[in-house]
Amino acid sequence: MKERCILHSDLNNFYASVECLRRPELRDVPVAVCGSFEDRHGVVLAKNMPAKRMGVRTGEVFWQARKKCPDLVSVPADFPAYVQISKAVRAIYARYTDRIEPFGIDECWLDVTESRLLFGDGAAIAHQIRESVKQEIGVTVSVGVSWNKIFAKLASDMKKPDAVTQIDRENYRTLVWRLPASELLYVGKATAQKLACMGIATIGDLACADEQKLTEQLGKWGSVLRAFANGEDAAPVAMETASRDIKSVGNSLTSYRDLTTEEDVRLLFYLLAESVAARVAEKRLGKAETVKISVVDNALKHYGKQGKPPVPTRSAKGIAEFAFTLFASLYPWKKPVRALGVTVCDFLGENEQFSLFEEDKREEKEERLDAAVTKLREKYGSGSLKRAAVMQDARFSAMDIRGEHIVRPADPGGKL
Repeated sequence: MKERCILHSDLNNFYASVECLRRPELRDVPVAVCGSFEDRHGVVLAKNMPAKRMGVRTGEVFWQARKKCPDLVSVPADFPAYVQISKAVRAIYARYTDRIEPFGIDECWLDVTESRLLFGDGAAIAHQIRESVKQEIGVTVSVGVSWNKIFAKLASDMKKPDAVTQIDRENYRTLVWRLPASELLYVGKATAQKLACMGIATIGDLACADEQKLTEQLGKWGSVLRAFANGEDAAPVAMETASRDIKSVGNSLTSYRDLTTEEDVRLLFYLLAESVAARVAEKRLGKAETVKISVVDNALKHYGKQGKPPVPTRSAKGIAEFAFTLFASLYPWKKPVRALGVTVCDFLGENEQFSLFEEDKREEKEERLDAAVTKLREKYGSGSLKRAAVMQDARFSAMDIRGEHIVRPADPGGKL
């Protein structure tokens, strides 16, 4: 069987690179692309290499970054411009293959297995893409080359900016196995901590670990991660236009101010849950059996938890109330809260069993209410109806959350 050839392209410091492309005078000075100062206190969304060398981090507020780098220049984010550049770059990818799977606005996997007959081996194609993007668009891209998606992404992270790195069957033990286990795609902080408790520090440790013990600690995902560490990833690169079932829907937001009370947190959960519930309804998904939350404090420490609500839900109230229940059992309140996220998954589909239990009746009532509110907002505007609890805080009531993240089967862990 012919060995696959997979590329992973990662546009370097994408938002900041686009801003420096538009404003050449900024190329050699430290630059941070920031969110709205009015809504989010100027959270750093991206930074260029000079800023990165000064210790500026994505996710911190601008005044914190400015302490590390007094000459730091703040530039407001311009998402339409980033989408335009992203599309132009993908048009270059399309010269080599129609199998292009986005992984965010600045990353893509490309399957160039069949393209090698026309353009040379994987490394040659990667260099052609790198040069074309730099010459025609004006930004740089790092490209990883391997026989699977997991290792291709690892390779693109190894050498930046403007580089090509290849991981093959001859060198992967040397290049990959020495890396920390947390570098493997889909190994988050919680999983990395569990692995560390098992004495697994590197990807090589994970690759050689006892599969049964991994399954005992991590469930079936432990076996999957062990396979990934050994390069056993057969997931295809989906075509960009391919239709794939949605696995989860979520939303997150960095607050305009630190949240210091449980009521603050509850209000933001309601705002997020309304956005998530609207997306679930729009996609015609069934009720969700699982709700997940993410919490970031003002020291940028991350917390996360998931659980199953008393009854499956797709209503804003059901999602918000259970999200807050998870939060109350998780968060130690050592510091104020900076950001929250809510995700729902494990959808039941349309073949749901109806129940006479009181909880189910309340859930159905909330769903009908959500549907009525959605129709009114569509007709009169998103700000025409707001919850009374939210209206108590004028700044919360001014928020209009439209963002979303959707995870599909080919993307089992999602991108945070």
